[in-house]
This record gives sequence, C-alpha cells and structure tokens, in this order.
Amino acid sequence: MADQDARSGEGRRPTGIPVLRWEEPPEGPVLVLLDQTRLPAEEVELVCTDAAALVEAIRSLAVRGAPLLGVAGAYGVALAAARGFEVEEAAAALAGARPTAVNLAVGVRRAQAAHREALARTGDPGQAAAAALSAARALHREDAEASARMAGHGLALLDELLPAGGHRVLTHCNTGSLVSGGEGTAFAVALAAHRSGRLRRLWVDETRPLLQGARLTAYEAARNDMAYTLLTDNAAGSLFAAGEVDAVLIGADRIAADGSVANKVGSYPLAVLARYHHVPFIVVAPVTTVDPDTPDGASIEVEQRPGYEVTEVTAPQVPVAGAGGGIPVAPLGTQAYNPAFDVTPPELVTAIVTEEGVVSPVTNEALAALCARSRQVTIS
Repeated sequence: MADQDARSGEGRRPTGIPVLRWEEPPEGPVLVLLDQTRLPAEEVELVCTDAAALVEAIRSLAVRGAPLLGVAGAYGVALAAARGFEVEEAAAALAGARPTAVNLAVGVRRAQAAHREALARTGDPGQAAAAALSAARALHREDAEASARMAGHGLALLDELLPAGGHRVLTHCNTGSLVSGGEGTAFAVALAAHRSGRLRRLWVDETRPLLQGARLTAYEAARNDMAYTLLTDNAAGSLFAAGEVDAVLIGADRIAADGSVANKVGSYPLAVLARYHHVPFIVVAPVTTVDPDTPDGASIEVEQRPGYEVTEVTAPQVPVAGAGGGIPVAPLGTQAYNPAFDVTPPELVTAIVTEEGVVSPVTNEALAALCARSRQVTIS
C-alpha cells in the first residue's frame, strides 16, 4: 500500500526532494517516491510498502521515465523480498506495469536474478532479500554515473555538429533528474550546455496529453536557471520554419535492434520536421534502453493509455468532474486515440548518445557493437 506525505523540500537537490529512495523505518522497509503527478504545484511523496503499490505508482505515472523505471523495478523486487511477499509474482507484476519501457523489465530481472542466486546458494530468505537490495542500489549508482557520461558525450556531439555554439535545443517530454538517478538523459545534455555557457535557448514542448514538458521539464529548467520557452506540441513546425531550432534532443523508452526509437508520442513528428529542415535529431538513452530482442520498430509494443487523458485535463488542487478525475474538455462519450509512444525509424535519427559513446549513423551493426562493448566493460 502507499501513503502520501507532503514535504517542503527546502535546501535539497533540484527536484526539492529525492525522486526515489529506500528507507527502513521500525515498521519495515519502504520505497519512497516523489509523486510526479502532483508537480509543479506541490512536492508530495508516495510511500510504497509493497510491490502492488509500486505497480500502481508506475501505471499512474507517479514514477516515470525509462532509467528511473528500471531502478524502481529493482527496488520493487527488493521490497517484496524484504517484506516476505512472493518475489516471482511481484517481479512479474512489476515487469508488466508498462510494456513499452524496456528498462523496467531489465531492472526487475537484475534484482530478481540476484535474489534467486542468493536463495539457491544460501537457502536464507534474509540473505536473498539483501542481495536483491544490493542489486537495486548498484543499478541506482550506475544510472547516476551513466547520466554524467551521457551528458559529456552529448555535449561533445552538439559542439561537433554546431561549432558556432549558442545552441537552441528543442526537447520533448521530460528527461531530467525526475527520470534518473542522476541528472537525466537528453535534459542532462542541455543542462551541460547551459552550464558551459553554450545553451542559448531550450524549447520545451508541453507534451500532450499529460503535459510532462510543461509540468516537469519547465519545472526543472526553471530550477536550474536555464533560458527556456514553453510551446504547444503543434507549434514546433512554425519554430522549425522560422529557423529557431538548431537540434532536437529526446530520450527513449525502448530502442530496437535496428535503431528504431520508441519515445513519448509526438517524437516522430519532430524527427520528420528535423529531417525536412536539416536539423540534427539526437536520442539520448542508456545502453539498457537498447533491446536486442526487439528486431525493429514494428515489433515494439506501444502502450495504449486511457481515453480520459485526452478528453479531460487535470490540474492539482482544482475541483474535478470527469470520469478520470479531471476537467472535461470534450463531449461526454467522445472516443480518444491515446498511444503513450510513437516509433521513429533509424533513418530519421542523426545519432544515439549513450554512456558508452555515440552511434552515428544508426545501424543494427553499430548498435550491436556498442552493446557488446558495454557488456565487456560490465564484465571487466
């Protein structure tokens, strides 16, 4: 089960309070999450005492973003083990909570494997639970380190592609510290450019229908004193036409073996616009987002979200009347098409930036070589 607890957030990291943390109060271990559905109006924490509560938090987008979902999934397995629940059942529920986001399943499997190995070796559920928690904490640390390395590689690529500096970068959805153990993926690159004095403007798509750009990316940009401007998703075309975009930076929830990229719906139209206007379209994601078992974009399962996310709008602390808990903006009974993601083919992707380096041009062979190098680094 999950409880909510508001915090003031004074004097903490850019999000005010940690986006995710493990705690061990006297009544038993818990996973504490920053509830991203309540931002930017208030910083409220969810306290999950079991995997079922975490599954609901993942589905409701209280916790979201590919890298962080992997970390959360691993902690969810550790939580089930520490609390004495059926670990295999919890792992299956967690891995299936959001099917498009491959990092979630990767994180779950990592903690699950550590639990299985320790249990088979020692026969002690306590030691097995400790092993799962150790795996989750290791993944959390690795994600923070990967974020910093992606930022470095991404900034170097921007400087190579745009040597004049003064980068004007368009981004979509939210890819900052709210989705990572570190400072994020695509947003971390923009933040590195800002800190080095090379970011002229961050263009922030509001990102329909849940407004992750308006609510979360703008929130993080403001906290970091970045020069940013918010725009509606359908205004991006006029921005390109006016010559105001130097590069597009997005994250990814799954990258197929051929380089097809699944990301928040609205990413594919940006790739088409970028190609037409000769603007680099750059994807920033950890190697764990590359799924060699998914051969191409057509094989990516795209999550379909509830229609009320389109037919209603939600705002914290505003009275609601709709079936989904929001303010109706369409006639009752309106049918809605609401895919959570779209898929961008590799030929529209200028480069994929990972912690292990940059892939450009994006091909099956180049991605396979990158993943092989990553496995060698991990093993050594």
